[in-house]
Amino acid sequence: MPPLTSQIALVTGAARGVGEAIALRLASLGAHVLLTARDTERLNDVRDQIQNAGGHATVLPCDLTDASAIARLGEQVSRDFHRCDILVNNAGIALPSAPLHEVAPEDWDRLFATNLRAPYLMIRALAPLMIAARSGHIINISSLAGRNPLPNNAAYAASKWGLNGLTYSVAEELRHYNIRVCAIAPGSINTHFGDPSSGKDPGKKLQPEDVAAVVESIVTQSPQSFISEVLMRPTQKP
Repeated sequence: MPPLTSQIALVTGAARGVGEAIALRLASLGAHVLLTARDTERLNDVRDQIQNAGGHATVLPCDLTDASAIARLGEQVSRDFHRCDILVNNAGIALPSAPLHEVAPEDWDRLFATNLRAPYLMIRALAPLMIAARSGHIINISSLAGRNPLPNNAAYAASKWGLNGLTYSVAEELRHYNIRVCAIAPGSINTHFGDPSSGKDPGKKLQPEDVAAVVESIVTQSPQSFISEVLMRPTQKP
C-alpha cells in the first residue's frame, strides 16, 4: 500500500513548476492532492495527469492574496475532506531585479502578500485540522535567498528570511501536537520562475523533481524524526 494512502495533501502554486512536481509526487505516494492556485486551466491539466496515472486530485482554485478566499478554502477542506495531513506552501513570486530604493510600495506589498502572508493565512486556515488530528506536516518552500544577501532582490530575500522565521517559530508552537513544520530552501531551479537572461545553464540547475523528492523524504520519515530544514544547491554552479 502506498505510504500516503488515505491522506489529504494541499499544495499551493500547484499549476506548474515545483508545485506541479510536488503534487504529482504526493499523488504517486497515495495522497489525495488538493491543487491550489489561480490558474484553473493549468490546475485541471495537473489533475488530469494525476488521475490518468491512477491517483486522486481535486482542483481548488484560490487567490492566495485574498484572506477571505483562503478562509473559505479552509472551510471547504474541513467540510469536504474533514482533514489535512500535509500542507505545502509553495506559491511564490519575485520582482524584476532592482535596488530596493527603486521598488514601488505596491510591488513590495504584492510580493509579501504571496510569499509570506499567504503561508500564514494557509496555516491559520488548516492547522486546526492538524491539531485536532494531532498529526500533520507543514512544508514551506523557502529559498537560499532567505539565508544570504541578494543584491537587487532585497524584497524577495526579505520575504524568504521572514518565511524562515515563521517556519522555525511555528514549528515550536505545533510540535507538541505531533505536527512537523519544515522549510526547504533551494538554490537555482529550472522553472519559469528564473530569469532567462541570467546566463545560467538550465541543465545544471536543480529540477522541480529534485524538490519533490525532498518533500517525499519529509512526509515519509519515521514518527520520531523531525527534519526541520533542508538546504539544496545544484551540484555544479549553473
